Amino acid sequence: MGARTGQQYLDKLNAMTPELYVDGEKVTSKVAEHPAFRNNALTYAKLFDLQHDPAHRDVLTYESPTTGERVGTSFLVPRTEEDLKRRRAAFSVWAEYSNGFLGRTGDYMNSSLTALSTAKKFFSQADPVYGERIQKYYEMARENDLLATHTLIPPQVNRSVSGSQQGGGNLSAKVVEEREDGIVVRGARMLATIAPIADELLVFPSTVLRGTPEDAPYSYAFAVPNDAPGLKYFCRAGLDHGRSHFDEPLASRFEEMDAVVVFDDVFVPNERVFLLGHPELCNAWYSETGAGALMTHQVVTRTLAKTEFYLGLASEIAAAIGIGGFQHIQQDLSELISYVEIEKAVLRAAEADGKLSEDGVFLPKWEVLNAARNWYPTKVSPRLTEIIRKFSASGLMALPGEADFAADGRPDIDTYLQSATLPAKDRARLFKLAFDASVSSFAGRESLYEYFFFGDPVRMAGAQVNAYPREALQERVRELLSRD
Repeated sequence: MGARTGQQYLDKLNAMTPELYVDGEKVTSKVAEHPAFRNNALTYAKLFDLQHDPAHRDVLTYESPTTGERVGTSFLVPRTEEDLKRRRAAFSVWAEYSNGFLGRTGDYMNSSLTALSTAKKFFSQADPVYGERIQKYYEMARENDLLATHTLIPPQVNRSVSGSQQGGGNLSAKVVEEREDGIVVRGARMLATIAPIADELLVFPSTVLRGTPEDAPYSYAFAVPNDAPGLKYFCRAGLDHGRSHFDEPLASRFEEMDAVVVFDDVFVPNERVFLLGHPELCNAWYSETGAGALMTHQVVTRTLAKTEFYLGLASEIAAAIGIGGFQHIQQDLSELISYVEIEKAVLRAAEADGKLSEDGVFLPKWEVLNAARNWYPTKVSPRLTEIIRKFSASGLMALPGEADFAADGRPDIDTYLQSATLPAKDRARLFKLAFDASVSSFAGRESLYEYFFFGDPVRMAGAQVNAYPREALQERVRELLSRD
């Protein structure tokens, strides 16, 4: 098949029979037509269509090494710095289409599969068959252009104990039976973003396992179709309230549903089991395979597009209400400009300083990307929304809806709610966007999502400190202190 069109994606989604629960309703068919998921599915369909747009086809796709069909560039195994740049160019097309508000586009998990498909040395530490299986799965996903989601952590019940101890060990998803032809999984995991509109669920290691015998049932990596028997998704309340693009310009397009995953004795055949047991390898899943590096390369490309969007939005607001000449406003705009340029520099440095792995994959420099993934969630992302709120102030509350411009009060709205450069309706449209980007329920979810995207920032910071090579720098300090 190769790269899919949007219609092919929607047709397959509607043909699937998942078990979804949302707002008290059980949904098992025609997911792409359900009000809770329709708009986001249509947005993802547009991403698939971009692969066939002559303006983007050669960036978003390349010729499959096995079939010659055009397949997604996010499946390209990077062998050189130029390959990394090619991958980033593809990431940028999708990221700029959504202005970074889609956090689970297919190129994210595709990047993981791409790295894993080449990690022969890693998988041979357990059994070479695991590497062979994931390579075949990667090729299947590539040739069929599958959209995957994944789960992350155990249910949030009692965080004072490990996942294997939650609810006496019966809550977190675990292997309850090993059969000759596969495994059976029971329990739950959080948090599968875009689960209702995905083709596949990737269940990869995420939390640190202690390596005790009790951890063995929780040590695994596998994939299942999104409508596998026994697989259930419990969705949060939706943030797309069914209003127009005028009234909810972001939520009506980019609301990505999150869901808790329940495995009710889900059978996983052997060919879809990529690791079983080996908690020490589960803990090294992302670092030793290169998956973490390729995934973070995609993420930083996306967050750059998002930061650029906020710089553009802040600049538009400043121009619209005539505040661009104030020095404190210029100081904030300068801050946003710095964020944009630093993120560009991070990507270029990660690519330029990349190296070939032992498996022959050209990986971006991890220390650079790791710095970005520690910096953006806690330092940059909160400031983006804060600056929009500061610039907009009460303008975020003085917002008539689209319907008000067709009502009898329109003359007053046109008179009193215009801006320095915009008529009232255009001003309202701009500030509706600012509202959805900074204070709406959609914006709140985005802030939470970005803050915890890679996990607890405190633990991430600790891991960065412990892994970073600082001894040579300390030696420089000691050398200076020892001079006569």
